[in-house]
Amino acid sequence: MKVLNCCGKELGISIDPGLSDLGPFIAVTAVCSLKWCRDGIDQDMLSRVFASAKNLELSSLKDHSMVRPYRRFMWSIGIDPTKVRPSHEALLRRVLSRGEFPRINPVVDVGNVASIEYMVPIGLYNLDLLRPPLVLRRSRAGEVFEPIGGKPRRLTGSEVVLSDQEKILHIFPYRDSRTTMVTPGVGNILIVAAGVPGIAAERVEAAALAARRYIAVAGCGVECAELVTITS
Repeated sequence: MKVLNCCGKELGISIDPGLSDLGPFIAVTAVCSLKWCRDGIDQDMLSRVFASAKNLELSSLKDHSMVRPYRRFMWSIGIDPTKVRPSHEALLRRVLSRGEFPRINPVVDVGNVASIEYMVPIGLYNLDLLRPPLVLRRSRAGEVFEPIGGKPRRLTGSEVVLSDQEKILHIFPYRDSRTTMVTPGVGNILIVAAGVPGIAAERVEAAALAARRYIAVAGCGVECAELVTITS
């Protein structure tokens, strides 16, 4: 287990040894004392999103070197990535197919900017609602997951999930839970960037740091935490 010192707390995070054959890893950091001082993301950030996407083709996105390893990981745990896509691929597909950037709120939006720029799945969580320690592990058959924008469902036991001691925060590497989602007014945010075999750890770490930097600026917060990378 590694410990992240953030927002005046110590947050223990680990990856279950049972996932060692799959090789997932995460880069974790945080932003604290957010004041939500802006109404939206600026034009410069939007320009960077479309600049990142301009050389990509929708038809070949699934074979991109920053997408294919995540799809391979999902196949390995029995999830069909042609039906349920890694979160960064889903974002890019929306940008490429519709020519628009999805807007949620200023903080989540800039986290999505970092995810698109680095082509890495990034999850944001309300740190004040977490009950540490956190662990990346296999789901347990029958566990209930409450996805953002969807109905609660029972998991099969094959999924890989990030959980605290009470609830599931995320199904790796594609969907977050509404129970810890970031909404306007949240003061402290945990940032988790997802990595799988075939993706450089340096790239995942850079994505987490970019998200931390963007969120601190957009929300007038403090980059209060170090960066911790946890491997399986």
